Amino acid sequence: MSNLTLTASDGFELGAYRADPDAKPRGAIVVIQEIFGVNSHIRSICDSLAEIGYAAIAPAVFDRIERNFQSGYSPEEIEHARSFIAEPDWDGYVRDTDAARAAVADAGKVGLVGFCLGGTIAFLGATRLDGISAASGFYGGGIHRFADEAPRCPVQLHFGSEDTGIPMSNVDIVRAKRPDCDVYVYKGAGHGFHCDQRPGFDAVASKEAWDRTIKLFADHIG
Repeated sequence: MSNLTLTASDGFELGAYRADPDAKPRGAIVVIQEIFGVNSHIRSICDSLAEIGYAAIAPAVFDRIERNFQSGYSPEEIEHARSFIAEPDWDGYVRDTDAARAAVADAGKVGLVGFCLGGTIAFLGATRLDGISAASGFYGGGIHRFADEAPRCPVQLHFGSEDTGIPMSNVDIVRAKRPDCDVYVYKGAGHGFHCDQRPGFDAVASKEAWDRTIKLFADHIG
């Protein structure tokens, strides 16, 4: 596990957290943060991917606004974190994701997994970047706005049926426009259902979505 500096295509330098397996990697995964930065939850996902053989890297995509930003999940912290996406820099997020991809490309094929804001970025990475072999997006609230873009690789999208921030009408838009993506809705789950540090954690939905994600990576990355 290490912290490193990446350089995006526009010359911007950003931080990243990287976790590597003990043996030769079976491939690499870029882990894209929620609005709470590369915090302990995102780092733990990198660590868990490294444990099963992937080189995992999480770019700090909010470094363009505030370097080294990390947040917890109290109401006050959530409100502050939301201010970072008042005017989302989608192009910048994608450039930073590509910088992370390039940093781990020597490990083999590269996949993306993202959560919340990162779920939308993972979808955009799948539609806009070369060198991505598979992508999985968890509760990406902006995906419906980009649903006319066609992915260049296999994509899974995961939503909770009780997500108060992502109406099912938006999920229906994604399903209608992107029949080439596997869209899953988890009954009874809300936003952030994969994060065991949040009150909305749903163990059943989390396991099912994560198992699907790992199978996606096993099938298309190694």
